[in-house]
Amino acid sequence: MNISDAEWIVMQAVWRLGRVGAAEVIEDVIPQTDWSHRTVRTLLNRLVDKGALQASMEGNRNLYRTLVSESLCVREESRTFVKKVFGGDAGALLAHFVDHESITSEQIDELKSLLEKKQQQEREDAS
Repeated sequence: MNISDAEWIVMQAVWRLGRVGAAEVIEDVIPQTDWSHRTVRTLLNRLVDKGALQASMEGNRNLYRTLVSESLCVREESRTFVKKVFGGDAGALLAHFVDHESITSEQIDELKSLLEKKQQQEREDAS
């Protein structure tokens, strides 16, 4: 599923708010975007058309809920980014961020732990 940057902002609002009406989504995203109400409604409709959201009438308003998990979308976006920017090389991505971004000692420890687990898993899969 291809979700645009603008649609991503709307999806994040719905993931955060849960089953929600358009008015609540508008209230959530307008302070960070300065979009019109119409723009947010258009994005909600596009996401329904793409199958990312489901709209159901309750009373006199549509309520929206996500049909795809945030973790699945993050995983797909990450894969697309790694392919596009790093030619699919996740190691190059990690090296880039280690070299060019600030990382706390706690984050370094967490990365070490994750890499050690991944290395152990690779060893187990190989044997």
